[in-house]
Amino acid sequence: MRPGMMGSVSGKLASMGSGVPYAIAAKMAYPDRPVIAMVGDGAMQMNGSAELVTVKQYWQRWSNPCFVVLVIVNHDLNQVTWEQRVLSGDPKYSIAQDVVDFPYAQYGELLGFKGIKVERPEDIREAWQQALSADRPVVIEFITDPDVPPLPPHITKEQMLAMLSTLGKGDPDQWGIIKQSAKQLFASLHIGADK
Repeated sequence: MRPGMMGSVSGKLASMGSGVPYAIAAKMAYPDRPVIAMVGDGAMQMNGSAELVTVKQYWQRWSNPCFVVLVIVNHDLNQVTWEQRVLSGDPKYSIAQDVVDFPYAQYGELLGFKGIKVERPEDIREAWQQALSADRPVVIEFITDPDVPPLPPHITKEQMLAMLSTLGKGDPDQWGIIKQSAKQLFASLHIGADK
């Protein structure tokens, strides 16, 4: 975000499902400005998809139709999964944390919006160009890898050890986590070598 831009987050509790309603409120308050909601697939299934019906009802009244809902699709309640791995050393509990597949971009099209599905990194730029220049609201669906560890730079040694301990407890995604962790490690070593 650039200086002067406004944004809202769900606060310290990281409550699910507020992204699309917050974006609708922003667009109602500032119908002349572009609005982007960034939500995970779990939050989108919680209430975001239903809230798109509200967008359908009002979008033609907005002076600027630029309203983009970015859905990050990883088929996992990923923040919860990683929090449990890092803070408790618990493996992913698939039955409670897997998110079923849903065609978000196609659903947007059913509502009369532009739908865009992105499955390859090299298609990201073009997708954003289309989304931000559309003459109607857009649902843009990014397929992502749930096994990439979202490790913050301030992770403690205990948190790292807890996360690693999940791998010996039968985490269903352990091989993907190992692969992605190795990729991140090698990338960081390469970046460090370039400095």
